[in-house]
Amino acid sequence: MAGRFTPRPRTAPGAAPRTTPGAPAGTRRWTPPPGPYDLGLVLGPLRRGPGDPTFRALPDGTVRRTCRTPDGPCALRLTPYDGTVTAEAWGPGAGWQLERLPELLGGADDPAAFAPRHRLLAAAQRRRPGLRLCRTGLVMESLIPSVLEQKVTTVEAYRAWRLLVRKYGDPAPGPALDSGEQLYVVPDARTWALIPSWEWHKAGVDAKRSATILRAVRVARRLEEAAAMEPERAAARLELIPGIGPWTAAEVVQRSNGAPDAVTVGDLHLPGIVGHALAGDRDADDAAMLELLAPYEGQRHRATRLILLSGHTPPRRAPRMPVRNIARL
Repeated sequence: MAGRFTPRPRTAPGAAPRTTPGAPAGTRRWTPPPGPYDLGLVLGPLRRGPGDPTFRALPDGTVRRTCRTPDGPCALRLTPYDGTVTAEAWGPGAGWQLERLPELLGGADDPAAFAPRHRLLAAAQRRRPGLRLCRTGLVMESLIPSVLEQKVTTVEAYRAWRLLVRKYGDPAPGPALDSGEQLYVVPDARTWALIPSWEWHKAGVDAKRSATILRAVRVARRLEEAAAMEPERAAARLELIPGIGPWTAAEVVQRSNGAPDAVTVGDLHLPGIVGHALAGDRDADDAAMLELLAPYEGQRHRATRLILLSGHTPPRRAPRMPVRNIARL
């Protein structure tokens, strides 16, 4: 029978060749600017809890991350070694992500623009000199988990994110983790829009937050454009969506735009932490926090990151907020 039939091509004419799970679609090596560099610290804000199905930080310093780019899903393996970071990418979005790798890894950030004016911040900067602010260039992957975190405990928000992404996301391209665990790529806008109301409820997401996400995914393309805007304009565009306020917008542009001055106002704990660290005032409100951060205008987000990294937080005066489970209602 040999030669009687022409073998079918494995890919359509003009399409990119398929790759095996172990072969990356592309690689790139990037050298950070001179000075200390901490990959885990740079990408840490992208992790939504220890069980985030889109992110893993491994004991050897390697970071595994997935994302949904305009070109499609992408999985990254980032390995720091000898002053460089080697990136291996799988999936249709590999080229898009590798092209923007320096921005993701904080290459567009300028830590020298920050001048500490408090001893605590100077000490925190000395202890954690490898801090850089990442810029993903992707809005929805930060917006949806930020909405899930509105007015609930982080335990509840992380659980909802984990359940929804694992159920409706796509298995990440490329190899699984060494443990055999599978990472996932966040669902696309259409998939988010088609999640039934009872699945939101089972994940512990109330109607207000799910409705906000549904309004956002309907205009996902327009919101993604905000990643190329100045942070103030980007936040203003996000806040056009009912249910998205200054807190959520700041949480998004800090990640999508790498905004060094985006302050998270409206947070339950942050004003007290900043007030306690800089003035010994654990009862500070948003106005007092902004007044204390005024000397760092232009770098206020970096200042709050350093305060949080310092560990100088006020002692608890009350029990933790109870973790609700609305799925049982």
